[in-house]
Amino acid sequence: MSFLFLSKLIPLFFYPLGIVTILLIIAWIMAWRESSKVQLPIAIALGVILIFSNGWVSNRLIQSLEWQHLPSETLPTADAIVLLGGATKSAIQPRPMVDINEQGDRVLYAAKLYQEGKAPLIIAAGGRIEWLGSKQQQPEAADMAQLLEMIGIPSEAIIQEPKSLNTYENAVNVQKILDQRNLKTILLVTSAMHMPRSLSIFQHLQINTIPAPTDFLVSQGELSSENISFGAILLNFIPDAGRLAKTTQALKEYIGMVIYRLKGWR
Repeated sequence: MSFLFLSKLIPLFFYPLGIVTILLIIAWIMAWRESSKVQLPIAIALGVILIFSNGWVSNRLIQSLEWQHLPSETLPTADAIVLLGGATKSAIQPRPMVDINEQGDRVLYAAKLYQEGKAPLIIAAGGRIEWLGSKQQQPEAADMAQLLEMIGIPSEAIIQEPKSLNTYENAVNVQKILDQRNLKTILLVTSAMHMPRSLSIFQHLQINTIPAPTDFLVSQGELSSENISFGAILLNFIPDAGRLAKTTQALKEYIGMVIYRLKGWR
């Protein structure tokens, strides 16, 4: 529990919004003490916002992760499709059913691969962290299984792994299922930005893993439209909350890679 909590808390101080918050607190203290250098932390905070919400910076940072494992035109068959969590919101009031978020493409893509005959099983992996207020919510694995059945995937083709709370636990618990069922090769379905960290963990555990990324935030369309007009160039310079959020997602992945490397998990 302590590592899980720290892994959620400490990186916040390395994200743009966390850095800006710290700098503004420092500026407030300096202003209260009537320091003549109060402009410095304010200037740095402004620079952080302008850089990390910049369209070119955001797209390139995301692309550096997402385009590491571009999908091939034809994926090979495997023994199972492993679908990682992070794509759903449980059906608690006032939601009438399980919702999907931005990463919901994972569920749809896993279903598509199954329907194409790429594997006879889908292993839906993901639990929920109770101290984040999820005691009343069912595990992500159950959410994904429910959505898969709604799409038309038979329940007997879905295996739920509802206990893992991070990507490393996903891999460890999935490995146990693979060993129990004598399954050798998997298609790993997760968001393209999350794929580099996920794939390295599964491969570190010597699981024969074929990457099947989806949910690409940066495509050729986004890149080609960056300089299409003066207006587009100008808008890329203007701070944007959406781009800042995407940049933060990319930084989260890079920080996660460092932490997992230090833990010996990848």
